[in-house]
Amino acid sequence: MNRCELVKAAIGHRAAERPPYFIDICPEACEVFGARLGVKDWGAFLDNDVADVSAPWWDWHELGPDWAGIDVPKSRPAVMGRGSYDAMMDGIKAARDAQAEKYLLVRIYGSHFEKAYFSRGFENFLADMGGAPEFARNLLGLIIEKNMVMLENILHLPEIDGVLLGSDWGSQRGLLMSPAVWQDMIRPGEQKEYDLIHAYGKDVWVHSCGDIGAIIPSLVEMGLDVLNPVQPEAMDIAGLKRRHGSKLAFWGGISTQKTLPFGTPDEVRREARRVRDMMSVDGGYIFAPAQSIQADVPAENLLALLEAAREIPG
Repeated sequence: MNRCELVKAAIGHRAAERPPYFIDICPEACEVFGARLGVKDWGAFLDNDVADVSAPWWDWHELGPDWAGIDVPKSRPAVMGRGSYDAMMDGIKAARDAQAEKYLLVRIYGSHFEKAYFSRGFENFLADMGGAPEFARNLLGLIIEKNMVMLENILHLPEIDGVLLGSDWGSQRGLLMSPAVWQDMIRPGEQKEYDLIHAYGKDVWVHSCGDIGAIIPSLVEMGLDVLNPVQPEAMDIAGLKRRHGSKLAFWGGISTQKTLPFGTPDEVRREARRVRDMMSVDGGYIFAPAQSIQADVPAENLLALLEAAREIPG
């Protein structure tokens, strides 16, 4: 079983010799650890089972001043594409040449709810959802309309195995909106994206921080394949595995708020193995910290985490 097959086995809830791993590290941490560990090529050092590339996408462009105010904007929002499809293809070719056996994931963060509040500001858009729902729905619909075009431009590429979409719907105490509002305003657009990605035979990955437990049954119904980051400080990850583990794969779950920055290497190994063994029963788990590793994590703890990631359980 090669490394792409390991990831596909996890997503398909099939047994494998070990769970795949996919560990992120922040640029600032790379600088700190690079000096300590002598690492120059972090891709080779981490050697994840997943290779990832970014896609050309789009941004808001020179929005009028009314978009920053509390009242519903009157001007039409302008958008502008960013990135290069040629550069993306070069990145995919380089990833395939150097990491031929790995699963290839296209990462797209800030793809829906976040994109909306990037245009209005966080508080303004939450107020829009409550006080100007027609405007909020129309804005979210425009975002999905643009996203679908961009997705169509990349999904035909045979090298791509999955697509990661990202919108943070939760705080550590619950959803940022009511479940009813999420169902009304967020779910329809997400469903369109998931269906399109699946139509091309790719897996759907979603990043959403915080406690989003109230909508996980809906995400399962919608066909989501992989959920990230699964923060143990925000959700009962054992309960998530018990309730949804037969239909949903989880990526993350190892504490980046407590154990990694403040624990000892032995404590990191213990937690990493405990989470790995619990979450990977009958597949369905991609080993990783809940968030990207930051510069406050001791280098010894990073090495302990990698040790646990690479070992064969049992």
